[in-house]
Amino acid sequence: MNYTDLFDAWASAEKPALTPEAYSIRLKVTDAARVEAFTELYPGVDADRVISDLLSLALDQAEAAIPYVPGKKVIREDEFGDPVYEDAGLTPKYLELVKKHARALRK
Repeated sequence: MNYTDLFDAWASAEKPALTPEAYSIRLKVTDAARVEAFTELYPGVDADRVISDLLSLALDQAEAAIPYVPGKKVIREDEFGDPVYEDAGLTPKYLELVKKHARALRK
């Protein structure tokens, strides 16, 4: 998702699926003011949704930025026939942890 998709979703009536878990956080005053400004720009969107959607977008970007560390094992060849090595960095561990926590949250 990108910011354009996010603003389009806020302008529409679609509602995302949410977990039963609630997270309580305190925001910096300037961030809280920006959240409230978005709720005024998009009247059908409350502060919880703004925070949740912006957090989701930030998490997508943070996940994409985890550095790739080439391992020793070739897992496939790319479209040019060059070897693609397994990721020996944090991404595989992170993805396994995401799966683990998603399973627990769905129960």
